Amino acid sequence: MQNLAMILFSVILVDNLVLSQFLGICSFIGLTKNLKSSMGMSLAVTFVMVVSAAITWPIYFYILAPLGLQYLDNLVFILVIASTVQIIEAIIHKTAPALYDSMGIFLPLITTNCAILGIMFVNIESSYNFVEALVNGLGAGLGYMLAMFLFTGVRQKIEDANPPKFLQGLPITLIAAGLVSMSFFGFKGLIENLFG
Repeated sequence: MQNLAMILFSVILVDNLVLSQFLGICSFIGLTKNLKSSMGMSLAVTFVMVVSAAITWPIYFYILAPLGLQYLDNLVFILVIASTVQIIEAIIHKTAPALYDSMGIFLPLITTNCAILGIMFVNIESSYNFVEALVNGLGAGLGYMLAMFLFTGVRQKIEDANPPKFLQGLPITLIAAGLVSMSFFGFKGLIENLFG
């Protein structure tokens, strides 16, 4: 149980996909202007990560690896992720049309979100068992959600701050993202002391 807790908290805080590994930056920068769309995207990404981890782990370890077809992992993982995203897109479109419209092009882009594909490879490379892979997927999604939530607040403060003209827009956004990212490196010692 301690191992699962370490995996969960490590991927949320220390190895945060967005703030430490810099995966999924496109939606991180594009959808953090308002809280509703950033939380909607975060929930969708978390769901896709967990479902994709649950599907890709047995496919890899029970089909691809025993048959020596590990070189097909990219193709298989992308197909699983794309299928899951299509289901999510249909559900959001039916149940929350306003959220669907606010997410725009970013919803179908979950398919190509490197953070989701990255978690599938972390699960394989770390030789996680099925439960650990699910916990890692859930933690990565929660870490993504935390990053999106924090950065939405930071961006709203930036808009109210009136930075110098040469910093307005993307430059100040990237500087703020770098500062938020640096703050997460302080969690490394915390996790090591809690679970070390």
